Amino acid sequence: MSMIDPTRRRLFALAAFSWLGAASALHARGSAGSSAAASLADEQFRDEALAALIVMRDGQRLASLGNERLKIDVASVRKSLLGALHGIAIAEKRIDPSATLAQLGIDDLPPALTEPEKQATVRDLLGARSGVYHVSAHETADMREKRPARGSHAPGTFWFYNNWDFNALGTIYRRQTGEDIFASFAHRIARPIGMVDFEADDGRYVRVPQSRHEAYPFKLTAGDALRFGQLILDRGNWGGRQIIPSDWVAQSLSAHSTTDRGDLGYGYLWWTLPAARFGPGAAFAAGFGGQFIAVVPAHRLVVVQLAQRPSARPGRTKRFVRFLAGLVEPA
Repeated sequence: MSMIDPTRRRLFALAAFSWLGAASALHARGSAGSSAAASLADEQFRDEALAALIVMRDGQRLASLGNERLKIDVASVRKSLLGALHGIAIAEKRIDPSATLAQLGIDDLPPALTEPEKQATVRDLLGARSGVYHVSAHETADMREKRPARGSHAPGTFWFYNNWDFNALGTIYRRQTGEDIFASFAHRIARPIGMVDFEADDGRYVRVPQSRHEAYPFKLTAGDALRFGQLILDRGNWGGRQIIPSDWVAQSLSAHSTTDRGDLGYGYLWWTLPAARFGPGAAFAAGFGGQFIAVVPAHRLVVVQLAQRPSARPGRTKRFVRFLAGLVEPA
């Protein structure tokens, strides 16, 4: 059931359409640059068979394609959404990022965590550097294939894109705050920034028999994802109200690790883009099948891409980064 009564929902919708309408009016007065961006977006939309694609620069929509009210499971974008909640909870001193798994009483089903594994901190998990290589929910075949052996790396010493870290962060958030992830996101982020479509029941928990830590998939529309992207671009500020601490946004979009994905880095639950090409603080949230929310502060750019049906073609992230590069680099 929706946690927002119909009257409040209508008010949110009016506010949202006012914001989106202003962007559309600016789009109608677009420049040659916006025409080039629209052409690139048209090609990306067709080639990737997308459900929705929105490109916005400085509040001006350069392209808006597909159905932006369609709710899509955004897969691993969930991690960046949870990261925003962690930033709020850390600022409120409800979560200590230096706390270890042992201090927080975090373990898992047999084979249980070892004492060295329990020395991983919340900050290690946020950066995908826990050193805990336990089976986890919502793993892809690639994760299962590449997962290091248990005990092969000490906490904080090695980066691995690890669903165990991300799922355990969900457990930690729920335990330390006493809040449901989806209700918390609705109350602390979605409502304050006027998301039109998101409701707490657009999330669900997924568990596997081998682990007690649940995955937490979200469904978002492209329009709501655009608002979240704009919030991140503006360092957590919405209309003069600080929703997410600005220093947390900066830390999340800063590379704390190199990765096995070429020149992409990893911050706190965000993939980071090379500053030499995109400017400082450029990053994206990514989900399996072609789900992306990207921010490029140097160009005041927010891009949302959602796909309803995952493509059989590999290399979607590379193609998305290439698309972003086309938007920011001179022709």
